[in-house]
Amino acid sequence: MKYLQIILVVSLLNTISSAQNHNLSGIGRNAPNFKLENLDSEIIELKSLIGTGPILICFWSSCCRSAVTQLESFSFLFEKYSDDDLMLLAIATDDEKTVAKVKPYAKSKKYKFPVLYDTDNETARVYYAFDIPYSVLIDREGKIIYTHLGYMKGDEIELERLIIELLQNKK
Repeated sequence: MKYLQIILVVSLLNTISSAQNHNLSGIGRNAPNFKLENLDSEIIELKSLIGTGPILICFWSSCCRSAVTQLESFSFLFEKYSDDDLMLLAIATDDEKTVAKVKPYAKSKKYKFPVLYDTDNETARVYYAFDIPYSVLIDREGKIIYTHLGYMKGDEIELERLIIELLQNKK
C-alpha cells in the first residue's frame, strides 16, 4: 500500500512540476525587450531585431562547459542559416569574477554573431533562465516558440527543425 502511495505522490509531483515548467517557459508570450552591451560596448536592443527573421538566444557562461559546448553547436546553426535571416544572440551571464573571460573566448572563436553581457542577470530573469545553458527561439513576430534548459549533444537537431520551419514560413 505504501508503495502505491509513493507512486501516486511522485506522479502528482511530476504533473505539477511539468505544468509549472511549461508556464515558466514563456512559450507563446511576446519576447521581453532588452538592451544589452556587446563586446564592443555597443548597445543591442532586441526590439530592433524583431521582424527580420527568427532569433535564437543562448544564455551561457564562460565557466560552464555544457553552455560553451551549446554555444559552439549553435554557432554552426547560425553559420548555416544566417543568410536566411537567422539571428543568434549569445548572452553571457558571467558575474564580475568571470566576465573578463567572455571577450577573449568569443574573439578566439571568431563568432560573427553578437555576444552580449548580462552580468546582473536581469535579462536572464525576465526570460526565466534560472540556470544555464538556456536557449530561447523567437519567431519573426516576436513570440517565444521554444525554450530549453540544459544541453546534450543532439539537442540542436530539434532546434534546427524548428528554425527550418520558421524560415519556410517567411512572409
